Amino acid sequence: MNPTKRREIFTRFRQANPHPTTELEYSSPFELLVAVILSAQATDVSVNKAMRKLFPVANTPAAILALGVDGLIPYIQTIGLFRTKAKNVIEMCRMLLAEQGGEVPPTRDALEALPGVGRKTANVILNTAFGQPAIAVDTHIFRVSNRTGLAPGKDVDAVEKKLLKVIPAEFRHDAHHWLILHGRYTCMARTPQCWNCMIADLCDYKDKTPRPKGT
Repeated sequence: MNPTKRREIFTRFRQANPHPTTELEYSSPFELLVAVILSAQATDVSVNKAMRKLFPVANTPAAILALGVDGLIPYIQTIGLFRTKAKNVIEMCRMLLAEQGGEVPPTRDALEALPGVGRKTANVILNTAFGQPAIAVDTHIFRVSNRTGLAPGKDVDAVEKKLLKVIPAEFRHDAHHWLILHGRYTCMARTPQCWNCMIADLCDYKDKTPRPKGT
């Protein structure tokens, strides 16, 4: 895909949604960190539902650590892999208090040193909480990048590197959210809504889906 097409894609995304953000509900970097850790292999909807019960009770590292694993589980047991995630969140809180003064660190190395935090989670925090132009390549971004021809790659690391290289600087901060939302609601895995896509004419996908009959 040529640079002119890429720029036009993100220009349209920005026109349609000038200030995109995560669909996870949070009011502090710490709440976002907890929510993102819990969102692995789970939907934002399920995480938000659980956090609406947890955060009014405990929304600081000290408060959640005081719950302990057994005290945290009842709040998050509707989320997949909740036992492992509960252990990670408790240990993450312990480490934040011991090494970061209870504050979420704004650097990749410090974030990735926390239990339950990999590169993708760190990228979400750096981008959404701290305004850095990081791109967390999830299943939606990986699919959209490959299907459209925007930044094809064999794995998430390759796609991330390519996106950071080819996306114009002015769009880099918000690209993460635009691509996720596009993959979640338009460029879906099984039935992409090509007929209702704002970038269909710029996309390299060869098997574009037609408008369903009767719509």
